[in-house]
Amino acid sequence: MGLYNALDIIATITESFALYVMIGCFCKQPRFRPAVSRLLPAVSYGILVLLLTHFTDLGGIKIFIIFPFALVMTKMCYQSPLRYCLVTTELFYILGSILSEAVGISLMSWIYHGDTTTQVGGETVLKWQIYVVTLLLRCVFLAIAYGLLRNFRYQIQTKDAAILTASFLLLLTFNFSSTYNFLNLNIENTLLLDLTTSVLCVFFMVLFLYTKNVSYLREEEQRDKIQIAQLQQQFAYYQDKQRDEERVRAIYHDMKNHLLVLEGSQGTDATRQMAQELRNQIADYENYVHTGNEFLDIILKDKAEKARAKHIDFSAVVDFDGVDFIEPLDISTLFGNGIDNAIEACEKLREEDRVILVKAGRVQTFVSILIENNCAAEALPKEKRTTKADSLLHGFGLSNMKKAAEKYGGTCTTKREDGKFTLKILIPVPGGKNQ
Repeated sequence: MGLYNALDIIATITESFALYVMIGCFCKQPRFRPAVSRLLPAVSYGILVLLLTHFTDLGGIKIFIIFPFALVMTKMCYQSPLRYCLVTTELFYILGSILSEAVGISLMSWIYHGDTTTQVGGETVLKWQIYVVTLLLRCVFLAIAYGLLRNFRYQIQTKDAAILTASFLLLLTFNFSSTYNFLNLNIENTLLLDLTTSVLCVFFMVLFLYTKNVSYLREEEQRDKIQIAQLQQQFAYYQDKQRDEERVRAIYHDMKNHLLVLEGSQGTDATRQMAQELRNQIADYENYVHTGNEFLDIILKDKAEKARAKHIDFSAVVDFDGVDFIEPLDISTLFGNGIDNAIEACEKLREEDRVILVKAGRVQTFVSILIENNCAAEALPKEKRTTKADSLLHGFGLSNMKKAAEKYGGTCTTKREDGKFTLKILIPVPGGKNQ
C-alpha cells in the first residue's frame, strides 16, 4: 500500500504544479508578492486534496470542494477579472487531472482488456501501471499546454468565458460520474464514461484554442483600425500643411517683389535696410526642398523644421521627379514615420551627435529610400517594438512602412550597427524600365 500512497502524493504534487503553471500563464496582477500569489493557491490546493483523500470518505464528491477552492484561492491572490480566474482553473483541472486520468484509464483498459483494478490491503484500486501512465500523460499534456500558453496575452471576453464554462461543466459531469461510480459505488467498468470525458476534454481544448484565435483576430482588427486612423490623421495633416504652404508661398512671392521694389526705391537708408532684413527673414522659402513631388516637399519641410527645433542636423537629398505611382498616403507613411522615428532616436543623444540623413530617388528600375540616423548604443529587446509607454498606440511605424512598401512589391529593411540606424526601402518601378 505504501507504493500507492507514494503515487497518490506524486499525483497531488503534479496537480498542484499544473495550477501553478496555469496561473503563471493567465494571471498577471498579483495582490501580494508575485511568488506568494503564485505559490499560495497551488500549495493550499495540494494540502486540501491530501487531507480530503486520506482523512475523509468523500470519494468523487470531493470534486465539488477542490475545484471551487482552487478558483477562490486564485481570485483571492490575483486582481485579474473573474473570467480569467475561471478559465485558469478550468484549464488547470483539465490538464492537471481530468484529461490525463480519462485518457490513461481508457488506454490501459484497452491494453488490459478491461482488467484495470487489483486488490491491495482488502481495497480495490487501479493497477500501479495505470497511475504511472497517467502521471506521464499529465506531464506531457502540461508541457504542451505551457508551450502554447506561456505568452498568452489576449483578451478573454465574458461571452468566451461563458461558452468555455458551459463546455467545462458538461465534461465535469461525465468525469464526476466516472469517479463517483468507481470510488463511491465500486463500479469498475467506467470505460464509456472515461472515453466520453476524453472526447469532451479534447473538445474543450479545441474550443479554447478557437477562442484564443478569435481573440487574436479581434485584437488585430482593433490595431488595424488604430493604424488606419493614425495614417488618415497624418495624411490629413499634410494635406492641410500643403494648402497652407501654397497660400504662404503665393503671399511670399508677392511680398518678395514688393520688398525688392522698396529696396530699390528712393526711400531712406533705414527703409531699404528694413526691407532687406524682412526679405532675409522670409528667405527660407527660397531654400525649399524641391523633390519633384509637392506633397513630399511639404513632408520634408515639416520634418526639417521639427529637426531644427530639436537641434538635429537634418539633410535631405531627394529626387522624386517622375515617381508618380506612389500614392500620397503611402508617401506620408514611408517618409513621415521613418523621419519621426529618426527624430525620436536622435533626441536621446547629445546635441553634437544628432544627425539625420534622408536620400531617395530612382535607381535603375527601383525607387530607393534611405533614412539614416545616429542612435543610442543599446538595442531594444526583440519583444519590444517601441520605447514609448503606450505600446498599443505607438510602435506601428515600421509595420506600416513595411505594409506600404509591400503594397508596391517592395521591401523594407532595417539595420542597427555601430551607433547608426539605417532604414532602407526598395520599391520596383512599374514596367521595370530604366530612365
